[in-house]
Amino acid sequence: MQNKKTSYYLIAISFVSTIGGFLFGYDTAIIAGCNTFLEAHFQLTPAMLGWVVSSALLGTILGCIISGSITDKIGRKKALILAAIMLSFSAIGSMLPPQFLGLEDNTFWIRSDADMAFQFLIVIRMIGGIGVGITSVVAPVYISELTLPKNRGKMVSLYQLSITLGILLAFLVDWIVLNQAGEQAGIISTEATGFWNWLFVDELWRGMFGTEIPIALLFLVLLFFVPESPRWLVTQGRNEEAMITMIRIDGEEHAKQQMIEIKELVKTETGGFKELFQPFLRIPLLIGILLPMFAHLSGIAAIMYFAPNIINESIASVENAFLGAVLVGVVNSAFTFVAIMNIEKFGRRKLLLVGVTGAFLSLTGVGILFALDSNLVIIPLLFYVASFAFSFGPIVWVIISEIFPTNIRGLAVSIGSFSLMTTGFFITLTNPILIKTIMPSGTFFLYAILTLPAIWFIWKFVPETKGKTLEEIEKFWRNKKTK
Repeated sequence: MQNKKTSYYLIAISFVSTIGGFLFGYDTAIIAGCNTFLEAHFQLTPAMLGWVVSSALLGTILGCIISGSITDKIGRKKALILAAIMLSFSAIGSMLPPQFLGLEDNTFWIRSDADMAFQFLIVIRMIGGIGVGITSVVAPVYISELTLPKNRGKMVSLYQLSITLGILLAFLVDWIVLNQAGEQAGIISTEATGFWNWLFVDELWRGMFGTEIPIALLFLVLLFFVPESPRWLVTQGRNEEAMITMIRIDGEEHAKQQMIEIKELVKTETGGFKELFQPFLRIPLLIGILLPMFAHLSGIAAIMYFAPNIINESIASVENAFLGAVLVGVVNSAFTFVAIMNIEKFGRRKLLLVGVTGAFLSLTGVGILFALDSNLVIIPLLFYVASFAFSFGPIVWVIISEIFPTNIRGLAVSIGSFSLMTTGFFITLTNPILIKTIMPSGTFFLYAILTLPAIWFIWKFVPETKGKTLEEIEKFWRNKKTK
């Protein structure tokens, strides 16, 4: 039985690794508050707005591509440190694109034209996206390799919880900054103003972005105090280091037992793409690609990136739209917590089926109410967020981090994360265009239809993995192929 000391140790290192997820969520929502002001200051078309918002997701795609080989070669810890450096650099850079508005003799930063400042913002957000992409792959893998089977679902779900908490805090910060700025929010003064006013009133999108900086730096510093994954250490022949960490996590007796199982399977693993495409891994690979894709086809990224804009379509009030976005964040966090509390009780598969069915019904409801010009759109929208939060949100990360062998887990999860981020990129990029061309009702009917195939796929292919060690799950796939 795990004692309190080892349990607290595991929670502490899991918390550190999930700060990257927190930053992902924070960046997702913080730009939702910036959109209106970016659109006005840069004079953006719907396509350009979609581009600046989705540029971070394009970076995550690149991060996913490189993360698999990085995490399997240099280890989980070093990969997370690299991601934290990128996230810190991006947080600072997003606040400080060249100044292109305001008085010539009242500058706080280097000046340029709007086009150069816009391109700078795009590039710097892509760099942050690369950090998010690496984190999205490495953090779930890292946590799953440190955790015992009975708690693995809960602990990996912490990554998704950290994303939702980041979203919630960012929505709150957006609302606070907007209210602090008052009626002058986003209005460029014709008189000299101070540095604080420049960041949080005149060009308040800069201040909104800047609030990410302390979180990113905290993530970077704390990562130097966490251990390397013991399972990865065993694949590198560093058994003594691995044993020290496993003893700290769950005591010497369980550590010795786990070491025997890990060594046994490591002997049969070769790593790389060749092993990933072995016949016994065909179904896991299919799950690893399609399950994340289905999650984002339901439109969650667009809803989180454009929450105030979408809500404003039905209530026509910027301030109330921001409050509605805060409510979205609250529901998202609350129901992710519901998943964490129930994932080991009901299992991954059952929560997925219930949640995805609920997502389809609620998205259909959003489309109907938009078609009726109702101001009650936020009700089914919140039902959708709740359904996603206790199913797709956390469980995708849990499943793709536990169904692959240790030597290729980083590579396999990077492919799954690549699928998720690529789908999210296209959904986010096209949302402003869809809203304008087929209207909000048509957009949400489309998201509802795209959710339907996921129900069949989960029922047909996704097995239950609760309560099994990572080694037992691997044996399950190997035995399934031989039958």
